[in-house]
Amino acid sequence: MILLQLVDNLPSSSNNENIRMKKLTHDEITVNRSTLETLHEVEKLPVVVLLDNIRSTYNVGSVFRTSDGAQINKLFLTGYTPHPPNKEILKTALGSTNSVKWEFHKDALAVVDQLKKEGYKICALELTEAPQMYYDVSTQQFPLCLIVGNEITGVSQKLLDECDFAIEIPQYGIKQSLNVAVAYGIAIFELRKIFDTTTQPK
Repeated sequence: MILLQLVDNLPSSSNNENIRMKKLTHDEITVNRSTLETLHEVEKLPVVVLLDNIRSTYNVGSVFRTSDGAQINKLFLTGYTPHPPNKEILKTALGSTNSVKWEFHKDALAVVDQLKKEGYKICALELTEAPQMYYDVSTQQFPLCLIVGNEITGVSQKLLDECDFAIEIPQYGIKQSLNVAVAYGIAIFELRKIFDTTTQPK
């Protein structure tokens, strides 16, 4: 009886006609997207990202594609992280290796040292004893270098020792963490949201 009452209370399909959505075609989507020629007009997120000792070419390619979407300043690939022109990275990145500035350096610490001299705050995406939630970053902490570490061991202690703070994504299940590329996507778009909502006129 209760189930029947719930069904009766649902809006009919005729009442929902005004909220039906049409999927955009590829051409319709492309009209509102930047091109390599117009990308300089987009306001960059004042964040650089450092990938250290990432194993998976898929994860690196995915980070490239996500970095394009968020329009970060630059991507640093360090340690034994694979880098373009690796074919598997190019396949996953879908052209974003051309739209995201990137550099490869063997020594991550040297990169961090240089970024500190340029005024960047150094932040690890890592579980630490002094956690800060990923959504609690403020624009006063920009410009920011976000460090993402190895899929198994995470950000190394030697890099953590150089960090000003660390952010984490809370977990509600049985696993301790997310896939590297997924965690990066969540964090970087939250940083983009924080930047956009506090710097753009309302």
